[in-house]
Amino acid sequence: MYRLDEDTIINEQDLENWRRTHYSFQINPSQINQTIIIMGWISSKRDHGNVLFIQLRDKFGDTQVVVKKKGNNLENEIFDVLKNLKEHSSIGIKGKVVEQKKSSTSVEIVPEEIKVLSVSTKSAPFLTQAISNIGIDTRLELRALDLRRDYLQNIFKIRFTILNSIREFLISNYFIEVHTPKMIATATEGGAALFPIFYYDKEAFLAQSPQLYKEQLTMAFENVFEIAPIFRAEPSRTNRHLSEAISIDVEKAFVNYHDVMKLLDELVAYIILKIKEKNQTELNNLELELPDIQIPFPRYSYSELVDKLQKNHKYIRWGDDISPKILKDIVGDSFYYIVDWPLSTKPFYVKPKNYSDIIGLPPNSTTTTTTTTTISNENQKDKESESNRIVSESFDLMYGTLELSSGSTRLNNKNILLDNMKKKGLNHAAFDYHLRVFDYGVPPHAGFGLGLERFIMALLKIENIRDATFYPRDIDRLTP
Repeated sequence: MYRLDEDTIINEQDLENWRRTHYSFQINPSQINQTIIIMGWISSKRDHGNVLFIQLRDKFGDTQVVVKKKGNNLENEIFDVLKNLKEHSSIGIKGKVVEQKKSSTSVEIVPEEIKVLSVSTKSAPFLTQAISNIGIDTRLELRALDLRRDYLQNIFKIRFTILNSIREFLISNYFIEVHTPKMIATATEGGAALFPIFYYDKEAFLAQSPQLYKEQLTMAFENVFEIAPIFRAEPSRTNRHLSEAISIDVEKAFVNYHDVMKLLDELVAYIILKIKEKNQTELNNLELELPDIQIPFPRYSYSELVDKLQKNHKYIRWGDDISPKILKDIVGDSFYYIVDWPLSTKPFYVKPKNYSDIIGLPPNSTTTTTTTTTISNENQKDKESESNRIVSESFDLMYGTLELSSGSTRLNNKNILLDNMKKKGLNHAAFDYHLRVFDYGVPPHAGFGLGLERFIMALLKIENIRDATFYPRDIDRLTP
């Protein structure tokens, strides 16, 4: 029971035998004069004195409810209750469908009975307008309420289509969905960005990636994919980083990185096609028009981009990471690949362009025998020569300056894998669970991981990646 003022008390009620008969999208002029039951929450109210208009929202949209003060006592009682309820209160209404030509659906509901299922006792700090002017941290404190906003409703309906279309595409290409452990004994990629946890009497970590497990699963199933969380303890405070994200991981046997880039091209094209088919209303609401893409996407080698950047007087040396800040001047706002990255920047399981590039080299060495070139970078000479450059069969899928996916051909030769691990200073014993399977015929294989939130961020022009996930986790946020 809630006392809204000195004269008005509203009691919350149970559902009892009430059940929804129609969602908002199912109500149309063919049901005029029928009595139906609708349920949802009050998204807005308009009080015209003796006439009250309520927008009752469910998961598909709004239904207009109109109630007049004049009439019998029951109508007056319903009027008083609705008049005093705040937005976001959850109610059920049993009422008659009547014609209303000014309504977007040509119908509205005149209530005959009402159930107040949950009373909203506070005014929300934000409404269901397209884009809130409230800061994202304030919104995230009430994320479940925030997710009722029209803007986020449109984003997450499209997100649902993206996930379904990924599964449709991969299954139609003979992939099987798998699930790998999220509590692991050692770093997947040998890095430090790990979340340690207690696992009984041992130290364990949250998985950065399903990489090693999905490689192993190609031995049994050839083509596998997983859609699941990954965890990265990166101390980044940017609008494009999350500590917990959803990764679409794909691994395929008897192929190389060119084959999986082609697969990724086709996957992205399929996703965009399905969004256009199923979410045109949401795209219109967001005032977005998805690009007409052409595949294959352009491919630029790492070395080619470094040369261009240096000619544009950007400070970068071969072997450095490419910062988005300096990349934005030479790429467009579209999909493309950066391929053949330096082997030194990639994890131990990534295959070099030629096995001979790493066999027999001492630890930390990157020397091979090829021709030498000298490149100027502003007033500084780049002393590195082509003879110091070992590239890998690897790629990043980019959209503008945003990295969406990384992939590569993987090493499947145990001796070369051990040698590469030694050069990167990794303890073989810590990876014994993985290395032992290489005694039993691991096939040639390649794969990629695609970040779901980053993909959504790029495609839907979202300013902050936190609006692409339900309950974001980052360096500053562990609740709600």
